[in-house]
This record gives sequence, C-alpha cells and structure tokens, in this order.
Amino acid sequence: ARHLTERPGYPNEAGTWHDRAMSIVSNFRAFVAGTGGRRVTTLTPDELPDGVAVEVHWSSVNYKDGLAATPTGKVARIDPIVPGVDLAGVLLDDTPDAPAGSEVIVHGYDLGVARHGGFAEYARVPAEWVVPLPTGLTLREAMVFGTAGYTAAQSVIALEEHGVTPGSGPVLVTGATGGVGSTAVGMLARLGYEVVASTGKPAEADWLRELGAADVIDRAELSTEGGRPLDSMRWAGAVDCVGGTTLANVLARIQYGGSVAASGLTGGNSLPVTVLPFILRGVNLLGIDSVQVPIERRRAVWARMGADLKPAGLDAIGHDITLADLDAVLTAILAGQATGRSVVALRP
Repeated sequence: ARHLTERPGYPNEAGTWHDRAMSIVSNFRAFVAGTGGRRVTTLTPDELPDGVAVEVHWSSVNYKDGLAATPTGKVARIDPIVPGVDLAGVLLDDTPDAPAGSEVIVHGYDLGVARHGGFAEYARVPAEWVVPLPTGLTLREAMVFGTAGYTAAQSVIALEEHGVTPGSGPVLVTGATGGVGSTAVGMLARLGYEVVASTGKPAEADWLRELGAADVIDRAELSTEGGRPLDSMRWAGAVDCVGGTTLANVLARIQYGGSVAASGLTGGNSLPVTVLPFILRGVNLLGIDSVQVPIERRRAVWARMGADLKPAGLDAIGHDITLADLDAVLTAILAGQATGRSVVALRP
C-alpha cells in the first residue's frame, strides 16, 4: 500500500495517524439525502458508523448514487443517508492489509446504501472492504474509474475469459458516453480491440473516437422493439450498459460463440429475447456485479486497472465537481444526461 508518512502536511511520527483518527471531533462537510430533501450540511463523528476511519479526498457519481439520493429510487436503506458508493482517501487506522497513512479505495458492498458513503470529508468502513491503492493510479484517477470503471474492467475481463480477443472481431459498447461505457471504450481500445460505440448523443462522437472508438453508431439502431430474434452477425462481443430492448437486439447480432457482458438497466430491467441466440449460436450472456465481489478478486481487478486496463484517455473521462454541484449532477445522471465521470473533490 502506498504510504504518506513523508507527504508534506501529514503526520510523520509513529502513532500520529491513530491520533488523527481519534481527533475527528469537529463537524465536517457532507452531502445528505432522504425524505427531508438533499443538501450539503455538517455531521459529527458520532453520526458515522463503526469501522476504520478514512479521510476522504475524492468520490465519484454513479447511477446508483442517483437512485440512493431519491426516495423513489428504493435503494437507500437508511434515512437520511450520505450517498456515494465510491471513495478514495487516506486510511487513518491500521488494518490487517494496510497501515494507517496508506492511500486506499473503498467501493460497493453497503457503502452509500445502508451506511454513510463517500460524499463526505470523512467515512468509517469495515476494514475488510479496504483496497490499497494499486501502483499506477492516483486517488483522483481511482475515482475517475470508481464503481463505473470497475464494472467496465470486470466486463472486459469477462469477455477475455470467454475467449473474445482483439483478433475475434469488433466489440460493441452500448451507452458509450456513460461512466461504464466510456471507460470500457478506452480499456478495450488500450488492449487493441476494434471498438464500436453506440450512443444517443451524436455530438459526443468525436470524443468517443478520441477515447479509441473505431466507429460510432446511433443507439436507435438497437433500441427498436420487435427486432428479429436472430439478425446478421456483426460483433464478436459486447459490453452492454443499457439492458432492455437494446440488449435483446445486441444478442441477436453477436457472432457465433461470442459473449455479451451485461451490467446496466437504464433501458429497462426486462429482456425481450428468445433462446435462439443461445442455442443456435452459442452466445454467452455474462452478468456483471460490482457490489458483492470478494475482496481478493476486487483487489486483483484494481491491479489491472492501474496497469494494462488504464485507458490512455482516462483524464478526459473525468471532470471535477464539488459537494455543492451534487444535487444537479445526481438529477442529470438519472435523466440520462451525464457524459463521462463526475469526480467529487473533497479536499482543497
């Protein structure tokens, strides 16, 4: 784990990280949501759950955060809640795998859903949720990735594990301007795949090509209901971030033996598909979960995200916001208006 004992402005004597953790006694800023509305407020340490303390430097905005911050989203299990299913910062307590002062990532599990999450200057989390920041990433870069980038990485790895290689043929990414989609485009391009990006935002086509897309198609090609159960084979694999009718139409156009890694439901949670792609073309539908992944697998995926899965255009995917911007950004992400990744800066 990267350690900060020599970093200016941080404790540099034995035991002082623990002292710093115990001294979180003043109010700190946080964004809260619930039946009382959404607002930036102050919390005290007594309002944080039990766990090891993390000084949060960066967080990021995911679709799930939008749901958690909306009473009708039926995601948050406490009220009010500090949303934020991702955070990156400095560990203030020792854990079995990382000493105090280490730069760490925490995401998924119940963070930002059943316990206060990353949209605050401090957090407490179970020690077993902590991922030491891998070599090759800064804390900000880790949050440009966040859960969305982690989901994209898992999707790409799943395609690899099921035999989709750069030589297999073009790979489609749906919802390509979103957090998962844009990161997947960059990762696949970095690995040498021919990437086809599907989007409903034609103004972002040049940006997608900058990320590495070889071709950009209109999402209307895939969103029409009542499509043929089997269509012309076009793609060796796909990363689907949309679901619904789009996923059904993608499955109908995958090459023999190809695979689709599915993680999204912005297009609906039903799947109007027949068994024909599976039993006549041997297509694999691979479900991607980012929440309950065992910690060792989680850490291994992050290691690759700091190495060969780190897109060349990672910085271009993320744009910085503050806690004060969150209300508008959360509304936009639920409306499908987000592009790339909104990264929340918690420290000056």
